[in-house]
Amino acid sequence: MGNLRSVYNAIKFLGGEPILVSSPDELNDGKIIIPGVGAFGDGMKNFTQFVPKISEAISSGAPVLGICLGLHMLFEKSEESPDVRGIGAIKGEIIKIRTKLKLPHMGWNFLNVQKKSCPLFKGIGEGYAYFVHSYHAWPKVDVVAATTDYGEKVTAAIWDENIFGTQFHPEKSGAYGLKILKNFMRL
Repeated sequence: MGNLRSVYNAIKFLGGEPILVSSPDELNDGKIIIPGVGAFGDGMKNFTQFVPKISEAISSGAPVLGICLGLHMLFEKSEESPDVRGIGAIKGEIIKIRTKLKLPHMGWNFLNVQKKSCPLFKGIGEGYAYFVHSYHAWPKVDVVAATTDYGEKVTAAIWDENIFGTQFHPEKSGAYGLKILKNFMRL
């Protein structure tokens, strides 16, 4: 789903032992990262076989991190593909950014950390991260951990117990993003 190799390489660089899986049976009881680049409908179509196992992992308390499209798929639905259901782990939907600025939003933006206690931002604080997207999360529950501004307030990160998500790409966000991934690895 687009950024698999760059996420894999970032985790390896940080001393982790990432495993790329191609079937749900290969998922173990460890941490799960759902990377992704692309359209919601296509992403869910290619991901359908994993949904029961991911839902089971979330229910068991396993740390799960969705990156970009991976974050989108954690929600119930998306304006991008209204007839396609997401995993539904987070109540809410994915909406198009309402801005007069150019879409897709591509480039570096400053993160405003809303939930200082979010484990992803432990010891890091605010900083710049790299974005490539036209849609963002619009949760119905209080899960927004960080925002950024792109002509409107945009959800940049979410956190709900063991569920994490970044709209930005930590694997492409230099030292700042690597610290975020390292914090996830430490959970």
